[in-house]
Amino acid sequence: MPTAKPDWSRIDHVLLDMDGTILDLAFDNYFWGQLVPQRYADARGLSLEQAYAELKPQFRAIEHTLPWYCTDHWSRITGLNLKQLKHEVRERVAFIGNSPAFLGAVKASGRPLWLVTNAHPDAWQIKLDQLGLRAQFDVIVSSHDYGAPKEHPQFWDALQAAHPFDRSRALFADDSLPVLRAARAYGVGHVVAMRRPDSTQPPREIAEFDSTDGLGDLLPL
Repeated sequence: MPTAKPDWSRIDHVLLDMDGTILDLAFDNYFWGQLVPQRYADARGLSLEQAYAELKPQFRAIEHTLPWYCTDHWSRITGLNLKQLKHEVRERVAFIGNSPAFLGAVKASGRPLWLVTNAHPDAWQIKLDQLGLRAQFDVIVSSHDYGAPKEHPQFWDALQAAHPFDRSRALFADDSLPVLRAARAYGVGHVVAMRRPDSTQPPREIAEFDSTDGLGDLLPL
């Protein structure tokens, strides 16, 4: 599937998701799909299959709501210190899709570069610090700051109120289709889906949005 190149003459702001867009979603898929269930099983004397059976319904019940993304919520549910657990495996955090080159090019162009994530502060701080990324962004926003996930119109209204921008001249890239739909409904002018958020998985077929295998494919500016 070809990458649709943005018309950079029509883009003033660049808003990026973190996990699956800038960073490899393989970290989160390992963390939530393997490490947390294993530590939960160990702590409770369960088999791994029993741990999955207990945890999966709880994850699915609140999918795409703010608690789904909340480290504090899942620490309470599992009895594990998930912030500490993320810190233990922080060396697994990695870039994807030549995103460092893209970030550098956006900064060099003078366009404001914003990180717009559903990740809890416990998660995004560990990841950005691990890769030395905080200074790259002019604005860092977590949906936990606004009490609503990016899937909800309330998030976009709150973002606009706190950091005004011309939505029609903004580029937003994310790997989540529900989030992309919300951004499009809000009027973000250039919405790009990530076809390969996890480097260990094949690219996805995405028909409803312009899409790319990685941010590096959106160069040159």
